[in-house]
Amino acid sequence: MSMIRDLRAAVRPSRPAQRKDNGGTYDTTRDPATPSAVVDCAVYRDGARLETPAPLTPQEAMRLVRRDGGFVWIGLHEPTEAEFAGIAGEFGLHPLAVEDAVQAHQRPKLERYDDTLFTVFKTIHYVDHDRLTATSEVVETGEVMCFTGRDFFITVRHGGQGSLRTLRHRLQEDPELLAKGPSAVLHTIADHVVDGYIAVAHALQDDVDDVETEVFSPGRGGTARGTDAGRIYQLKREVMEFKRAVSPLLRPMQLLSERPMRLIDPDIQKYFRDVADHLARVQEQVIGFDELLNSILQANLAQASVAQNEDMRKITAWAAIIAVPTMVCGVYGMNFTYMPELHWKYGYPVIMSVTVVICLGIHRTLKRNGWL
Repeated sequence: MSMIRDLRAAVRPSRPAQRKDNGGTYDTTRDPATPSAVVDCAVYRDGARLETPAPLTPQEAMRLVRRDGGFVWIGLHEPTEAEFAGIAGEFGLHPLAVEDAVQAHQRPKLERYDDTLFTVFKTIHYVDHDRLTATSEVVETGEVMCFTGRDFFITVRHGGQGSLRTLRHRLQEDPELLAKGPSAVLHTIADHVVDGYIAVAHALQDDVDDVETEVFSPGRGGTARGTDAGRIYQLKREVMEFKRAVSPLLRPMQLLSERPMRLIDPDIQKYFRDVADHLARVQEQVIGFDELLNSILQANLAQASVAQNEDMRKITAWAAIIAVPTMVCGVYGMNFTYMPELHWKYGYPVIMSVTVVICLGIHRTLKRNGWL
């Protein structure tokens, strides 16, 4: 108890108010005077969370680790450069990795800086919708950056999705796994992110199937008609965003599973193979979605072109039929003195009958040839 008080006296006294939820984690309530992006900060020793009378600051947690062993796990949400500067200095994080973590919008990757591994994950969340439209948002992305050290693990999260609170609770219920150190946390986060990819891929499969069914289903006229190309293109854009999150991550997962690293426990490394395998399957699905949507879009455009050609043929056919009475009326409307059957009593009904017969003959011929 006295050790905690001494540690608190050694660090800056002003800190934003924090509250403890029922799950045992601490959420920072931002104070405009002393802003903080720390969501949770805890020390883990022998697979168990070290209980403290009050929430720890990152500096306090690291001092406890350096004194008595274990490792510290710090979770941050969208920190500013100023907010992250103190933590970066305390843990000796490389400036390039710190810049990437603060700026966000990074490509999934794995980089090594001295004795720290810097990993970037793209989180994907499926957005529920009643019906896909040309402006529907299908997937929502976020980011989780991980700094893995010998005795610390730091997560920097961007975006409203991808909370790690439940994941932290689940890990705390598995002391044997948590005792493996920061590499166990890295694997659990990687597995959690890839499991999210699998769930999104299943949901996207339904959207792709719906679009495919609509494009190739018979329309009111009994033939397949083109659907709204904007909807297909929007879904393709969302799939591309999903692909940008999945594809670049495959190589880092393969490196973590195949290449020995000092910061990765050998017992944990073999589990990265399973993550890489699941990720490869998701990548194949996403590539399949992209190729299938390309084919669907081309088929939709082809159907629209065929429908336009059919409409033009019908218009042309009716124009040909109407041309016969138009020509006859035009000829007899010239008021020439000597016209065929002009003064004959049955001349008018005969001419009209001949015109109708010719029109019916043209209509039958065009219909037989598929123009009507």
